[in-house]
Amino acid sequence: MADVDPGGGAPEHQQRPDNARSGRRAARGALIGLIRTFLRPYAGRLGIIAALQILQAAGNLYLPTLNANIINNGVVKADLGYIFRAGGVMLAITVVLCAGSLVTLYLYSWVSASVGANIRTALYQRVQSFSVIDLNRFGVSSLTTRGVNDVQQVQLFLQVALSLLLIAVVTTVGAVILALGQGPGLSLLLGVTLAAMLVLSGWVMSRLVPMFGVVQVRTDGLNQVLREQIAGVRVIRAFLRTPSETGRFDRANRDITAATLRAGQVFAQVTPLVLAITNLASVGVVWFGGKLVANGSMPIGNLVAFLLYILQILLYVGVGMTVLLLLPRAVASAQRIQQVIDTVPAIAEPSDPVTPETHTGAVEFRHVSFGYAGSERPVLNDLTFALRPGQTNAIVGGTGSGKTTLLNLIPRFLDTTEGAVLVNGVEVPGQSIEQLRAGIGLAPQTAQLFAGTVAGNLRFGRPEASEEQLWRALETAQAREFVAGLPGQLDARVERGGTNLSGGQRQRLSIARALVRRPSLYLFDDCFSALDATTDAHLRAALFTETADATVVIVAQRASTVLDADQIIVLDGGRIAGVGTHSELMADCRAYQEIIASQHGWGAAA
Repeated sequence: MADVDPGGGAPEHQQRPDNARSGRRAARGALIGLIRTFLRPYAGRLGIIAALQILQAAGNLYLPTLNANIINNGVVKADLGYIFRAGGVMLAITVVLCAGSLVTLYLYSWVSASVGANIRTALYQRVQSFSVIDLNRFGVSSLTTRGVNDVQQVQLFLQVALSLLLIAVVTTVGAVILALGQGPGLSLLLGVTLAAMLVLSGWVMSRLVPMFGVVQVRTDGLNQVLREQIAGVRVIRAFLRTPSETGRFDRANRDITAATLRAGQVFAQVTPLVLAITNLASVGVVWFGGKLVANGSMPIGNLVAFLLYILQILLYVGVGMTVLLLLPRAVASAQRIQQVIDTVPAIAEPSDPVTPETHTGAVEFRHVSFGYAGSERPVLNDLTFALRPGQTNAIVGGTGSGKTTLLNLIPRFLDTTEGAVLVNGVEVPGQSIEQLRAGIGLAPQTAQLFAGTVAGNLRFGRPEASEEQLWRALETAQAREFVAGLPGQLDARVERGGTNLSGGQRQRLSIARALVRRPSLYLFDDCFSALDATTDAHLRAALFTETADATVVIVAQRASTVLDADQIIVLDGGRIAGVGTHSELMADCRAYQEIIASQHGWGAAA
């Protein structure tokens, strides 16, 4: 499955300047919108954080003035009592600031973690509503990156911003005002210093935003390579492709390393430049301030206070730079997250759902056609037939004839391009998706099991099912014997994907899971292929009794699976080539005759 990542980051080729600027504005807007949306429930706690940080900033700003008073009124005048009194006030302020810092730390950590959890939940819920088309648009590896790595980047930025940004802004503005009050003669030096820091911040932002967009896109690519190589490790080894796949991984790894290094080179230039500005500002203050002290136009305490204020300014501008350094990656990640959240699923709930009067599982196709966007011809073309309760219906056809696509139209995993599919007498787009699928038991082509226990997998569609009902479904699916032999039986461990079970065991558990649900409509998508002929025959015989009142639809490749079906629908190139029983089709359907004849003498046996 190819990963399509629309707008997941800035393209690596050179953009036109106007497009680049508009792209950066859109990306920043995505971050602001995302944070504003998910921070709204925590407005009260944000108010407390802001109040505490303003209190901390006020305390930090008062300390240099207090220090100047100690020097001017205590040290210079040799007033020991004043020094102790002012020192006591300074100690009390420090204790209050420490307590406020601890409370603020707890609050902003809690808020940022909660926002991260809520974003992940929103992403998960949106992805769960995606159709196959939506999933193919983004790709599994890209959605995984967005749900984990991208959310972490936004959460980290939010945590740092909540902890540092407000206090940095308040302290910087306050320190500028107080510094000018302590030494008006040094205002030009202060202005030059602030301008240098602002220019540096703008330069860093303009470089890092597109760079981190590239990093996130290449992270998607690396995830895709890893997923494919881990899932297909046996095929890679069997075909001796380990060296070439290692080279493929190395290329993806080098790509992301190169992109990260380019961003790191910008980071590496920031620290020495900030230190250079800080040190030059300190030297300038001492140099020019010393002259003012020498000619008596500035008290020594004021010079010390001005130096402390300018160091505070540079410290908190540096803190602001830390936030800005995290901003580019957060901007790129927020844009990618917002793309998923803003995606309108191709399969949407109806605004006014219709509830069927009966739930018999009856299905009807009326002139149904389906084609994927951009395809040259439809996968299915003008299909009309009915599937009745109490019947076993088989769908057969060659590879690529559209059997699985047809089946996917019934639970509305896909929507028709033309025509209508009706379940229980109501068109499926008009029904609630949850209600529609609640009446369907699906055993998919790939037996997808989940990490947990046998019982947990069987109860996936019916959590309240009793153990007796589980064993009954297992017996019908011809799985009772092997489950009874597992350590723990129903509580036996199932690894992710059922990797500790054989293919046939996985398929039988998948069939049993559909049976546990006791629906009115069963869809079996070629889920008998890994069973031997004897097990297949016993399972079909048991199914006939268990599903006597339901509508049963079986997609199958093996001729023996469909011989006894009440109705067989033959697909050829997306069209219906014949409908009828085995004997009827053998008499007048050439496509069916060829399928039977190709399977080692079944045609002769018939």
